[in-house]
Amino acid sequence: MISKEGLEKIRKITKEFFQKTTFDVSLDFSTQEENTLLIKVKTEDPQILIGERGQTLADIQHLLKIILRKKTEELFYVNVDINDYKKKKAEYLKELANSVADDVVLTKKEKALSPMRAFERRIVHMELAERSGVITESIGERDERKVVVKPS
Repeated sequence: MISKEGLEKIRKITKEFFQKTTFDVSLDFSTQEENTLLIKVKTEDPQILIGERGQTLADIQHLLKIILRKKTEELFYVNVDINDYKKKKAEYLKELANSVADDVVLTKKEKALSPMRAFERRIVHMELAERSGVITESIGERDERKVVVKPS
């Protein structure tokens, strides 16, 4: 669990980080699970901070994690979400997973989804884990790794 003093230090460092980017943002901090800090960022121009397919957001999260770990003694994970991009993406992926699963059950033929990042593939796997009639598997390497939905 993140201590009260640690959280204050994290807030200060995170605010300084975004001030240095010169983007006008508002920040909201909350804890998810036991050791995960959710940093919700709101901005008028989110696309620049999110980037293509969320790459800039992933880079910001990685940089912030490194900075926070070096400047605090706390042990935690960082989850940065800009204008609910990750939340909306998760909802979309769940809908996509169920739609593809319906198709696979109906046609009895496997379907491969587009390449995804690890956190996106995990959402699909978790969404279909309890679903009867289908199984999921990740195939491919690095940036080409994708989920295949197969009839069970």
